[in-house]
Amino acid sequence: MKKLNMLYTGLVIAATMSSAHAQMRIEISGVGSNQIPVAIAGFANENVSPQKISEIIKADLERSGAFKIIDAGVVTDVNNIDYSGWKAKGADALVVGTVDALADGRYDVRYKLLDTVKQAKISNLDKAVTAQFTRLSAHLIADDVFFKLTGIRGAFSTRISYVKQEGRNYQLMVADADGENEQLALRSNEPIISPSWSPDGTKVAYVSFEQKKPVVYVQNLITRARTVVANEKGSNSAPAWAPSGNKLAVALSKSGNTQIYTVNADGSNLQRATNSSGIDTEPQWSADGSSIYFTSDRSGGPQIYRMNPDGSDVKRVTFGGSYNISPRISADGKTLAYISRRDGNFQLFVLDLTSGQEQRLSDTTDDESPSFAPNGKYIMYATRAGGRKSLAVVSVDGRVKQRLTTQAGNIKEPTWGPFMQ
Repeated sequence: MKKLNMLYTGLVIAATMSSAHAQMRIEISGVGSNQIPVAIAGFANENVSPQKISEIIKADLERSGAFKIIDAGVVTDVNNIDYSGWKAKGADALVVGTVDALADGRYDVRYKLLDTVKQAKISNLDKAVTAQFTRLSAHLIADDVFFKLTGIRGAFSTRISYVKQEGRNYQLMVADADGENEQLALRSNEPIISPSWSPDGTKVAYVSFEQKKPVVYVQNLITRARTVVANEKGSNSAPAWAPSGNKLAVALSKSGNTQIYTVNADGSNLQRATNSSGIDTEPQWSADGSSIYFTSDRSGGPQIYRMNPDGSDVKRVTFGGSYNISPRISADGKTLAYISRRDGNFQLFVLDLTSGQEQRLSDTTDDESPSFAPNGKYIMYATRAGGRKSLAVVSVDGRVKQRLTTQAGNIKEPTWGPFMQ
């Protein structure tokens, strides 16, 4: 929690230099299978808080598609619960809580998750937070509910980054996973592409064209300090963090055709990994660091391959369709997400690496830049609708879909940040 607080504090301080006003609008369609009925009560006295805690929890859980939300009104006496009454209303679980303003300016947020069948407490949280962390406390409660009721770690308290473009104005943005609390990390008159979160969530690597060519940078989100990681002759692109956090894979054209290299996060120890006659690009590390997935046209059209980090033992992974790009691997290493061109449409697909079964997840036709949620259950990607780029989120089973839009500008190049410890 301390590291997470530091990151939020750093971003809040940075946001005072240039705050973003346009928040995202989320549209949800579809529901998950076997939804769990949960009653979310308004927290007693939560109007004293700058954020309405219960409404954020409700929105998080509803957006996941995993829960059937039952409106519970406000429960003021959290110590005297009519379990049978709530069970009769169809709720298997009940969320209740309180918020109290403390003398030092903080807010005491307390919550309980109750089992209406067993008439027992499942979980609870008691946290004193400053005003700027009230939204975070709500996301953490939603994470706890999600985990306790599904057995899967929630990702509501994680962060996302993306690029917002309005004309020649490019902005690298960081926001909560629900698109709220949007803050500016970098502004440029030249394109910004390919953001990639460090494993500890305190840094973002990206490609900027501010030097009139693509250069790879790493930016500390707390101090805003930047480091040039790759500025070789030609193109420097597609940074991807190793799970250790001290190394990246990048795609460089310094020797002619674009090839994959590894480099330390401070720009030292550049090592070539691939050496093909084709174009090798878009590297992505597996979560255990044992493999790098990448896109290559070495067999003709672009396909996705896997290799050891030193470039050995290269194997082709995708065989469906003639054009597959932008590999992303789930944290458990079992699912590959990618963009495939089929019948002229660029769409999001996933491949079960055990069975070889692939599935199309999107119903849009101009998709790009997929990124897994850290729990592996959702994928965010950029797509085009109504002539504008927007973000979308889909569950890995394809049942739940979300569209995230803003009032102005195109939003693209999304990447989902890691869990915070």
